[in-house]
Formats: sequence, structure tokens, C-alpha cells
Amino acid sequence: MVPSALAGFGLGLSLIVAIGAQNLFVLRQGLRREHVLVVAAICAASDSVLIALGVSGVGLVLLAVPWIIDVVRWAGALFLAGYGILALRRALTPSGQVLDARADADAPADAAASAAHRAAAATKSRTRLVPVVLTCLALTWLNPHVYLDTVFLIGSVANTHGDARWIFAVGAMAASVLWFFGLALGARYLSRWLSTPRAWRILDGVIAVVMFAIAVSLVLPS
Repeated sequence: MVPSALAGFGLGLSLIVAIGAQNLFVLRQGLRREHVLVVAAICAASDSVLIALGVSGVGLVLLAVPWIIDVVRWAGALFLAGYGILALRRALTPSGQVLDARADADAPADAAASAAHRAAAATKSRTRLVPVVLTCLALTWLNPHVYLDTVFLIGSVANTHGDARWIFAVGAMAASVLWFFGLALGARYLSRWLSTPRAWRILDGVIAVVMFAIAVSLVLPS
């Protein structure tokens, strides 16, 4: 059973650790320190559900109705293009966004009013939970690649392990949990390089390019 679990963990991690729309969103939320645990939980739970569906044989049903994947593909491309436009707009329009948590921590006692003012401004600009949840769900469930990786590939490989297929699936699920929570919670250690509006504009520019590239790849014939 242990070899099956390790095999599932290795395959799951190898498929998840890649620059993509979902990982960039998790990274950005981790850097902003907004709803970090919720975003990581949604991504990990979604992967777990999809892996379970693949192991249970739902992938065979999807193969019988391929138009479902086409619908997801086009919907995902449109959503990614829209998200890319928003990221490009942030990259081209200075917003003054910075990570000033370290500055607040190092502020002297007589600067309490200034720190409070910055905290109030940060709270005001904080993204509400519902839009973040909906965006995270869309980036996950409107991405046809996630079905290919989890439902079809992991599901197919898991079923080669016979009675240990669910142990294999648990290993793959564990990889997803480890990666998303590690990425979301570890992103804060990159804050030293993202302490200026210019750095955030560069990050949003990279996000825009990746989103557009993935959107185009979804609609172009393979």
C-alpha cells in the first residue's frame, strides 16, 4: 500500500507543480494575504473530488460525451481572457499597492496613528471573500487541463493498482493538499521582493501573459 501511496503522491505533485492560471492565482492571494486558507482549501478539495471521480470511473462517462469538455474549454478560455484583461489593466495602471506589513511591524510606538491609517486603507482595498471564491472555482473547474490531469490521467493510472487504487488516489490528494497550502502560506516570504507598486505591476503583467497564453492554447487546435 505504501508504494501505491508514494506513486500517487509523486504523480500528483508532478502534475500540479507547474506555472498555470490556478497556481498564479493562489500565489497572488498568498502574497496579498487575502483569504489564503480558503483559496488553498478550495483548490485542494476540488482536486480531491476530481481525483475521486477519476478513480471511480467517471472519466469513462466523460469520454462518451466529449462535447462537455469542449464546453468547458471555451468557457475557460473566455474566463481566462477576461481575467488576463483585468491583470493587464492592473499592470498598466499604477495602484500604489504594496506589502507594508513589515513596515507596520517595525514602526515606532509614536507612529501608531500612521500604522492605523495604513491598516484602514489595506482593509478598505481588501477583496471580499465571495469574488475570490468564485474566481478560484472558475479557474479550477473551467480548466479542461485539470480534467485531463486528475480525472483521466490520475484516474487511469490509479486503476492499474487494482485494490490499492484508492491508496494511490489518497497519495495524489495529499500532494495536492501539500502543494496548495504550501504555495499559499509560503508566498508571504516573497514579500520582500514585492514591496513596491512597480513589482506588483510586473507580477500582474506576468499573470496577464500567462492567462492570455493559456486561453489561446485552449481554443487553438492541438
